[in-house]
Amino acid sequence: MEKLDLSKEDKLRLTFDFFQRTYVHYAMWYAEVVETFGKERAASIMEEAWQKSFSIQMKRFSKVLGFSLEDGLPKALLEMDDTRLDALREAVAVNWLANDGVWFQSVEFSEGMTLAKKCNDAAWSHFSPYEALRIKKILHLPEKAGIAGLKKAMAYRLYGTVNIQSFANETENSIDFYMNECRVQAARKRKGLQDYPCKTGGIIEYTTFAQTIDSRIKTEVIACPPDKHPEEWYCGWRFYIES
Repeated sequence: MEKLDLSKEDKLRLTFDFFQRTYVHYAMWYAEVVETFGKERAASIMEEAWQKSFSIQMKRFSKVLGFSLEDGLPKALLEMDDTRLDALREAVAVNWLANDGVWFQSVEFSEGMTLAKKCNDAAWSHFSPYEALRIKKILHLPEKAGIAGLKKAMAYRLYGTVNIQSFANETENSIDFYMNECRVQAARKRKGLQDYPCKTGGIIEYTTFAQTIDSRIKTEVIACPPDKHPEEWYCGWRFYIES
């Protein structure tokens, strides 16, 4: 191993830069596998790669940092109480949302709002179905999970942790979904800003998520900014399966 003449601060910064490069390389692998084999097959290959990668990383970190593993997970985390575990899960989810915002603003400030929205919508077209495939795997949902499967899956989204959401008018073949509290829109409201016009991205996000859970599910917009909406929710969506 190459010896580097670095201060502790520089060593740590380089170490975290290694993390960043690992994430980017991982994402590039996934993008190429999707391009070569399609999203469904890529998700299956990703699952195999992730299970192996996670196990390897945890074992290596446990040796270096001196923590014990139990069933492949850090024992110290398993021994945390539920309140702290929930706080950790929320922190990870909020960091995801912050990361999404940082990317948007980085493009917006350098290239303009139009191109930022274009990149944002394209990113959601890839991420939303991927998240749905991950949740289907976690929940062991069948290929045709139906409206009940979609409702269950929505709670496992990252947005299900960072925002407050609700359902209404549920039947066997349809359901209405509302985003009652949106961290992004609430932050803009506190600053006296208008709602972010997220309708184009939302159509891609919710349509691809629902179709990945069950290809029969159709998506309609009830209202989404820049549409007017009541105080009780920011956006609303209707999911249904045609008779």
